[in-house]
Amino acid sequence: MPKRVLIVDDDPAQRRILEETVKRFGFETQTASSGEQAIQIIEAADNQAISLVLLDLVMPGTDGSAVLAQLHGKASVPPIIVLTANGSIDSAIGAMRAGAVDFVVKPASPERLEVSMRSALKIEALSGEITRIKKRVDGMLTFGDLIIRGDAMHRVIALGKRAAASNIPVLIEGESGVGKELIARAIQGESERRSKPFVTVNCGAIPENLVESILFGHEKGAFTGATDRRIGKFQEADGGTLFLDEVGELPLEAQVKLLRALQEGEIDPVGAKRPVKVNFRLISATNRDMIQLVKEGKFREDLYYRLNVFPVWVPPLRDRLGDVAELAQHFIARFAAEEGKRISTLSAEALRMLSAYSWPGNVRQLENAMFRAIVLADAPELTVAEFPQIAAQVDGFTAAIPPAPSVVQKPPAYTGPALLGAEDTVPRTIEIKDGANGTALGIPAIDDGGEVRPLNEIEADMIRLALGRYRGHMTEVAKRLGIGRSTLYRKMQEYGLEPRTT
Repeated sequence: MPKRVLIVDDDPAQRRILEETVKRFGFETQTASSGEQAIQIIEAADNQAISLVLLDLVMPGTDGSAVLAQLHGKASVPPIIVLTANGSIDSAIGAMRAGAVDFVVKPASPERLEVSMRSALKIEALSGEITRIKKRVDGMLTFGDLIIRGDAMHRVIALGKRAAASNIPVLIEGESGVGKELIARAIQGESERRSKPFVTVNCGAIPENLVESILFGHEKGAFTGATDRRIGKFQEADGGTLFLDEVGELPLEAQVKLLRALQEGEIDPVGAKRPVKVNFRLISATNRDMIQLVKEGKFREDLYYRLNVFPVWVPPLRDRLGDVAELAQHFIARFAAEEGKRISTLSAEALRMLSAYSWPGNVRQLENAMFRAIVLADAPELTVAEFPQIAAQVDGFTAAIPPAPSVVQKPPAYTGPALLGAEDTVPRTIEIKDGANGTALGIPAIDDGGEVRPLNEIEADMIRLALGRYRGHMTEVAKRLGIGRSTLYRKMQEYGLEPRTT
């Protein structure tokens, strides 16, 4: 979906010229003839539809400076580029201090205007990503920070906001890669527990014999190897939120203790003499059919109903393809910055292809596809050619897989007859000069049948040679062979060798 640009100018002719120019850049447009009208549009509930503002500085009534002053510092205000015929330095400095991201003198060339607009959008995307990362770390991520625009996610947002208003246990269901953890973080970020610990546990990645210790903790000496007291994940989440990802993978023994923790608000660390009170908000997630697991006896029915108090179903990406364009642009900004590439957009054809694909791996697959495309791309725009695997699965699109980069062949270090097929000139021994009289001590490389000897036999001969040369001084032998003493002793035992005594 193209980004929408708000054009604010009191001159109808200038508005029409800017509107046609901006449309040629591939954006949607909306116009306002006054500063008052612009403020109403930007401050409206659906202001997220506006991605960029082109603002005339000199207008009757509420001029551009007044618009900047009223919007400065407010949340969710799109980047603003000021346009004016007065190109003085003071005007530019004043506009930038008031919150404008750029200052363009009219009449601006289309090239100058496009560069300014795309740079502003790129900076905004990176700024948004940095803000999201900081909020995620601080436990302040909200639903407004998520890239969710499709109607299919409106119910998820509504349910998530209701869940955030209480401590009710939440079970987030959905396919792998749809973003269940982000929904859980947004629920915490809009709850009273914002900025408190958010502890994530992937239940499917914990070894079965360590589940209780990791979740509930253990006391020193509780079992073999418990040399120190360990705080479990429940205690780490005290005062905050515990997120159990893939909760359907929990073994039955741990499910009993989890049920007690939910019902009583206390846990029993392994080896502890008394239970420990904990105050946590539990959010679980799964991509499994929990009802089927209950029927198969792999998940406790009483625990399932305790977790499934407030279910939230996150639809797969194929059911909200309207989010693909904005997600793709978000990943372009992120990965282009990480890889140090000047890539800022996606071609219209590539966007049509991505929006027609079913994305069985959901948002995670889209993220990885965009990362690969950024690495492959050499131009400032991603095209179908950077998505050969996707193009092969979408009707009407083809993309040749780019050839592998050519490898520069280095000339061999030795180009003698042995490399040209003259096997009879291959040395039969590895010669080592004896410093005493200049004679050569030889270790056969070829056996009596003319075949190359196995490496273990040659290695054994090398150790024998070193033992004799350094008179059985094991430290010196190991040093010269480039191995440790313990390795030397082990190899000597393997080959049946004895150190030479002095």
